[in-house]
Amino acid sequence: MEDLVGTEWLAAQLGAPDLLVFDATKYLPNEPFDAKALFVEAHIPGAHYFDIDLVADPDASLPHMAPTAARFERLMGAMGVSNDHRVVFYDQKGLQSAARGWWLMRLFGHAKVAVLDGGLPKWRREGRALASGAPAAPHPATYRASLHARRIAGIGDVRRALADGSALVLDARAAGRFAGTAPEPRPGLPSGHMPGAANIPFTELFGPDGTMLPPEALRARFAAAGAMPGRALITSCGTGVTACVLALGALRAGLSEPAVYDGSWTEWASRPDTEKVSS
Repeated sequence: MEDLVGTEWLAAQLGAPDLLVFDATKYLPNEPFDAKALFVEAHIPGAHYFDIDLVADPDASLPHMAPTAARFERLMGAMGVSNDHRVVFYDQKGLQSAARGWWLMRLFGHAKVAVLDGGLPKWRREGRALASGAPAAPHPATYRASLHARRIAGIGDVRRALADGSALVLDARAAGRFAGTAPEPRPGLPSGHMPGAANIPFTELFGPDGTMLPPEALRARFAAAGAMPGRALITSCGTGVTACVLALGALRAGLSEPAVYDGSWTEWASRPDTEKVSS
């Protein structure tokens, strides 16, 4: 299964018994929208809502950190997901938080997972069918997770990579936040970046229509930031959501699969023992 699927493909596959579709929209704290309410208003037929804040570690002090394998198994089973299902994630903004759902599935060993290119905005522009109302509860399933630890990075991994150059850290936040000239959306958190990190705002991976750039264009954009074939990568952002967009883009570009720094800038910037750079 391709990591990125188009609206035409999904429209043709809807209703297949082995296909599950999830809206994984997550709005930032400074965005005045309710993702769940908007999902109930309009969603792709047959879709369910995937709550990034629920499929997370409830005991972590940082936002939506990856859950344990046991919690992931329980939640996926409750959502009707089995190891045999094909799973497609989309979001209401286009392609942003949906990649977090894709990454979580891959983190726990699920290969048959994809992101809808262009998301709900493209689906709407094409006049495709929409459903409203709360969907029926899914039929419970059994799910078995297999953690792929190389796909996730902690703060210790990032410290080592920045110190010895063993991996390139790529930050998906907007250029102003990375440079320290624009505020973070979370109150009290300073902007800036980790020393030695490079910046690829995740929005730069998309064309004018909101779909992801073709592989050759993605390779050029990653290369401009120093990401070359064979070089280890760690992606970061504000809270580990759009870092997953960079991970998806890197795979599409034929680069090494990145590890996502789950704590991302929220963890790094809130620690008194980490160096922050503004430029």
